[in-house]
Amino acid sequence: MRLNDIKPGAGSKKPRLRVGRGASAGQGKTCGKGGKGQKARKGGYHKVGFEGGQMPIQRRLPKVGFRSAMARTRAEVTLTDLLKVKSEIVDLAALKAASVVPANTAKARIILSGKIERAITVKGPGVVATKGARAAIEQAGGSIDEGGAA
Repeated sequence: MRLNDIKPGAGSKKPRLRVGRGASAGQGKTCGKGGKGQKARKGGYHKVGFEGGQMPIQRRLPKVGFRSAMARTRAEVTLTDLLKVKSEIVDLAALKAASVVPANTAKARIILSGKIERAITVKGPGVVATKGARAAIEQAGGSIDEGGAA
């Protein structure tokens, strides 16, 4: 094959439809635009999304995604984040004091991400741990107080 032999595939290029060239050409008289009306006129079309004066859907729908009010009071804490807490007992107050979670956090969940080497005790109603995080904390010699788990 050479550059001068390159051609489009058979049937991929159709000749332009020449409208208004008589009945035998297939698109005579109204040229496929039907009878009267805005769509039949020259230049008589509307902009994209126009719905005849009705408030268009792109203006009716909200422009920002859903923001959960509950997500503002929840936080995820990794095992690596727990190393920032200096005390041996980790509760919600200790996490806030170490700036691990925001001040308005009501509940924190410890997830299995990273490593923990020192023994800690997780306490309080606002702090829970996933199964994997629980196993990692107990393997490091720590414990999780079930008394106030939420």
